[in-house]
Amino acid sequence: MATITSKIRLVDDAPSSRPRTFTRILLGGFLVFAGVTHLTVAREEFTAQVPKSVTKHTPLSTDQVVLASGVAEIALGLSLLFARRSARPTVGWIAAGFFTAVFPGNLAQFARRRDAFGLDTDRKRFLRLFFQPVLIAWSLYSTGAWRRRVK
Repeated sequence: MATITSKIRLVDDAPSSRPRTFTRILLGGFLVFAGVTHLTVAREEFTAQVPKSVTKHTPLSTDQVVLASGVAEIALGLSLLFARRSARPTVGWIAAGFFTAVFPGNLAQFARRRDAFGLDTDRKRFLRLFFQPVLIAWSLYSTGAWRRRVK
């Protein structure tokens, strides 16, 4: 009986399942890929998402913001891929915070009508805004962060 209890507790302490693992690996890979493109082939495209307020209130240029966010995405992606099971919920909350923090960039792209990544109409840019909450939920689900928080 003690063995069953300890197995149940282990599962509760470190949320994991095949769907969570698959979605966590997918999100981690997506973030690493996106981060690398920030630093290389899509650097100019990402500048369309940097709000003027960011460069106005910091000493960073638009390009430096793109580079810094690329490094952050690579670090988050690698953390999602390789964090210890017990650390995954924390990584999930950090990723959710990151996706929340970059949302103003999506709003700026919509408000300024900037074309990037095939988002060349107001409708496409508007629909893109609804993808950010999906990324937030994805990071919380795939790491078990939300499940741990609501208990």
